[in-house]
Amino acid sequence: MFTAESLSLAAIIFVARVFDVSLATLRHAMIIRGKRLLTFWIAFFEMLIWVFAVSKVLSDLSAPITAFAFALGFATGTFVGITLESKLKIGDQVVKVFSSIGVDVAKQLRSGGFRVTEFTGKGRDGEVILLFVQVRRRDAQKVLKLARTVDPNCYLVVEDIRWRENALM
Repeated sequence: MFTAESLSLAAIIFVARVFDVSLATLRHAMIIRGKRLLTFWIAFFEMLIWVFAVSKVLSDLSAPITAFAFALGFATGTFVGITLESKLKIGDQVVKVFSSIGVDVAKQLRSGGFRVTEFTGKGRDGEVILLFVQVRRRDAQKVLKLARTVDPNCYLVVEDIRWRENALM
């Protein structure tokens, strides 16, 4: 059936895949955010671990447990990577606040230390003030809470943004 050696090899492959796929998920997030140098190093270590894991699976194709561990490590690594990326909250976001009392919401946000840009628009029910607030991802929830304290009925949109100095080149 399964030997101690095949089980330990499967465990090593599983752990390696969790690490390399978690790194891959983080690498994709860094690519989207334009973090070139960090992406380079993540990719390097990701592939180093991947080559190790693949070589272990291919060294003994007669043990199906290693292929199972490889696949399970991939799935687990995807879950772990997504979880890590959401906890790290790297990058910037723009919070768009739509409110009929947007001037008051803007005052509250500014008193909270946020930079706010105001636009006037026309919605279904009349004039609407649209507020743009650029924040670090970890601060987006603060903006949402502050906006809702002034206008519980405001409409909020949060989007990831990517800023690059040479974006047009």
